[in-house]
Amino acid sequence: MIETLQWTTLIVCGAAALSRIPNLIHKKNRSLFYIFALLTVATLLSIKGPYAAIDGLLGNTNVANLLLRFIIFGTIYFLGIRIAKAFGDTYGLQLIRGRAGYVVLAAISAALIVLFALLDTEGSSAGMAAVSMKDERNATLVEYYGAAGRAYPAYVCLAILPAMLRGVRSSLPVMLRLGALLLAIGAAAITLSLLFPLIPQSLGSVEFIINYTAILCFVFGLTLIWLARLRAGRTVTAHPGRPSAGRG
Repeated sequence: MIETLQWTTLIVCGAAALSRIPNLIHKKNRSLFYIFALLTVATLLSIKGPYAAIDGLLGNTNVANLLLRFIIFGTIYFLGIRIAKAFGDTYGLQLIRGRAGYVVLAAISAALIVLFALLDTEGSSAGMAAVSMKDERNATLVEYYGAAGRAYPAYVCLAILPAMLRGVRSSLPVMLRLGALLLAIGAAAITLSLLFPLIPQSLGSVEFIINYTAILCFVFGLTLIWLARLRAGRTVTAHPGRPSAGRG
């Protein structure tokens, strides 16, 4: 079930990225392509087979996992900015790309690198599972490392979540409100990842479900918002004398 969810997510993200190539070539809404492309790479690196192959090229020391963490950081950063701008969330935007946001990003990134350096990372292991089983010290460090990796995405999602909830309750067109709802679910799911240490090992699959649900919600939510704006643009073109929603 988990592998099916992983590969399905990879296909959806890859298809979304490919669909944005024409706009990338014409230099229109390029940020969407970058977000979908980064989500595709992040999903690929979270699957055992591709992870082992890529990490093998990097020396079999789980550098691919550290790379994955920073790809996720970059993805969530650009995703948060894109969503905040789409919904006019100036406060959320400030929390992400203001001084506080960069301080949080720098501190968490430094902690992530230090913790990785302290680990005995020999031997490729998707999710660092085998690394954590080497000894008690490694197990503790992996827990801290994982917490650091989840902290920045949760910070960004908490910054934009209020605007998403306002969007759901607003009088915006249905497609935009549905997009806001999906984005809110994705943001809430990422925030819930902070509670992963409390989930029993027997329910470990819940973590995968939460993570991939978040990714799919972000992809479909952004797609719905893009389609809504495209539809609104066509309406304005068809009725040039009619003011567009949210303008003026």
